[in-house]
Amino acid sequence: MNRFYILISRVAVTLLFLWTLAGTGRALDSDALSRQAGELMAQGDLPGAVELLRQIPVPPKGADAGAFVASRMQMARIYVSLNEADKALAASREVLALFPDNSEARNAVAAIQKQQQSRWLSLLDDSRKFLPALLKGATMTLLLVLCTMLVSPLGGLLIALGRISTFRPLSAACWFVIWFFRGTPLLLQLFFIYYGLPAFGVTLPPLTAAVIGLGLNYSAYLGEIIRGAIQSIDQGQMEAAKAIGMTYGQAMRRVIIPQTYKRLMPPIGNEFIALIKDTALVSTIAMVELMRSADQLFNTYFNITALALAAAIYLLLTSIFTFIFEKIEYRAGIYEHR
Repeated sequence: MNRFYILISRVAVTLLFLWTLAGTGRALDSDALSRQAGELMAQGDLPGAVELLRQIPVPPKGADAGAFVASRMQMARIYVSLNEADKALAASREVLALFPDNSEARNAVAAIQKQQQSRWLSLLDDSRKFLPALLKGATMTLLLVLCTMLVSPLGGLLIALGRISTFRPLSAACWFVIWFFRGTPLLLQLFFIYYGLPAFGVTLPPLTAAVIGLGLNYSAYLGEIIRGAIQSIDQGQMEAAKAIGMTYGQAMRRVIIPQTYKRLMPPIGNEFIALIKDTALVSTIAMVELMRSADQLFNTYFNITALALAAAIYLLLTSIFTFIFEKIEYRAGIYEHR
């Protein structure tokens, strides 16, 4: 009886050894096939690589399935590059048949099925997915534009008045402001305000830093525009205002500046339309506006639709502002049309 048990044990050990050896052989064969397929892919022989990858067998239950899954997913990618969507789906579904929760295979099936949709349906799905984030970013862009539009005309008017002042220190200071902010890049100014001021103990939140940077930059540009418009008014207007008893301030407020509105609208409108696009620069100081939102979506999904939608929103905003400024320009010169 003992000899019988010993014989049975030896047979079991031998069978186990042979089964292990066979599994190892399969693993070695799978690795060799994968390497050969990789070499063929490097040489550009994609059909040959597919044939080698197809030879990697389905693993037995409980065995390592890594080589099989990798081969089928590589086959799916090759079929996609060859525009054979049905075969790519079949390769991905082989993986899902064994591992229903495999995320790579599920994402591949979803992506391939999406590619098989019509372009309009695909664009509609992408728009539905991307627009909420883009509109949220566009809201921040509008907030920046409106805040700058409130700050910069007032700052520009003060700079223009100081620039034409007969008080030389004030005129020189306003000239320096215009020279500095027009002569350095807006991006550099934003960097200095947000990243440089903390070195002097002044730390600003991104929105505040963006409004200050945009406001100062556009105040400098508008200052020169307003100065040119004021000085374009005939000097006799000021003399006539003073002749009837007006002070310098009254003459500027009631006579000179109102006559500049018609001349100011086109260049100021151009500046504010450029402002809509320049707000994209604040994405570099951690502000999530329209451009930053589009960039994040593109880096996440690698889908150019996000950038196209952002461009469409920018065009819509600039078109709206162009229409508004054209109406304001017409109203400002309504008496000249009569």
